Amino acid sequence: MEIINLDKDIRLICKQASSFPQGIGAAFKELEQLVGMTDERMFYGLSRPEGGKGIVYKAAVEELYEGEGAKLQAESYVVKKGYYITETILNWRSNETSIGKAFQQLLHDSRIDFKDGICVEQYLNDKDVVCMVRLDPDKM
Repeated sequence: MEIINLDKDIRLICKQASSFPQGIGAAFKELEQLVGMTDERMFYGLSRPEGGKGIVYKAAVEELYEGEGAKLQAESYVVKKGYYITETILNWRSNETSIGKAFQQLLHDSRIDFKDGICVEQYLNDKDVVCMVRLDPDKM
């Protein structure tokens, strides 16, 4: 595990998966169709338990310009700047359960931001992902 500092907010365009984990792939495909060209964008996954619904997952992609999500009439989310506890997974496709295991480990840290926190997957490329959870600034 490593702690990183995001020095700026990351504005995302989101598409909620119909189910978790089965609907994740379809949500990313819908998102790609919505935003078009994706080569110059960083992809993300957002997840957290909500109400009695279990885990809600959102496929996400970085906005190219502020307000792009609103222009596309899509849901937006801002990954807040600050400190995050992270775990990098290389070649995650060879063991897809490694992402869930990484988050289970990260969520045991007593410094995480339970109020505004969310599990964030940052896809560095087709094989590697950084799993991260925001730390509470008051506990740093």
